[in-house]
Amino acid sequence: MARTVSDLDLLRELEPVAEAGMNLHLAATKDWNPHDYVPWSAAAGAGVGTAWTPEDSGLTEVARIAMVTNLLTEDNLPSYHRAIAEHFSLDDAWGAWVNRWTVEENRHGIALRDYLLVTRAVDPVALELARMQQVTAGFSPGQQGQGSVAPESMLDALVYVTFQELATRVSHRNTGRACTEPYADALLKRVSADENLHMIFYRGLAASALELAPDRAMHSIYRILLNFQMPGFSIPNFRRNAVKMAVGGIYDMRQHLDDVVLPVLRYWRMFDRDDLTGAGERSREELAELIGRMEAEAAKFEASKARYLDRDRSRGARSVSA
Repeated sequence: MARTVSDLDLLRELEPVAEAGMNLHLAATKDWNPHDYVPWSAAAGAGVGTAWTPEDSGLTEVARIAMVTNLLTEDNLPSYHRAIAEHFSLDDAWGAWVNRWTVEENRHGIALRDYLLVTRAVDPVALELARMQQVTAGFSPGQQGQGSVAPESMLDALVYVTFQELATRVSHRNTGRACTEPYADALLKRVSADENLHMIFYRGLAASALELAPDRAMHSIYRILLNFQMPGFSIPNFRRNAVKMAVGGIYDMRQHLDDVVLPVLRYWRMFDRDDLTGAGERSREELAELIGRMEAEAAKFEASKARYLDRDRSRGARSVSA
């Protein structure tokens, strides 16, 4: 019979893994300055002190929506810090990682806000009001009425942040490309590189957790993926904007499945493991069924998106001919 491994057991047994992962992260990461990625000279002719209008922005609607969504997601850092500190603790290597991760994530929000304000890419008053609302509301993956389920354990939290960091990396990188502006592209490339390193840290810890508690970890993986929500889901109008971002190529179900979910599951050898017992095997079977449903949903969205883009091109062609 497989032994029961508690969260406290996992924290203690994984502490050396966390320390090694932290050392690898520090060796791989590149320190950078937010001000190096902001075109400060643009502020001189940006109409500072005048009311903002959409004509001030050099970004498309999709790029603006994605940039604001990404920034407001980063703004809820106090809530994220509290959540991972509660699940991982602030002791020893765990605390060192939590604090280092927080410092790096805070830098993302600083740089994104400076860029948006200097270039007048978005309404600065509306952006500040949205920040106040977002951070005041806080964040929990299990907030009532959001269709999400809160992590109940250290394993749940570890699995969630692994997928979330990779999803955020994909969203940031695609947003940079959508901006078609060199400063934005360079900034979001830098931010997405950080997010990838964060994912690598969490992914490695989760791989070790799978060795220690395979059935529990398997259940967490299925549970989190079944109820997965991006951390920005509490942003006002998030659902409507998420559709626009999906159609605009920022983040959709196909990318979620092919670029986030499946690569991580392959790294964990999810469907090749032979160390699961009855409960773990049932969770793995449910996961396989879930992936099948996600594949069907991705194909359905791709077909709908193709029809929408065809209609949009047809309307544009008629407009030009008229």
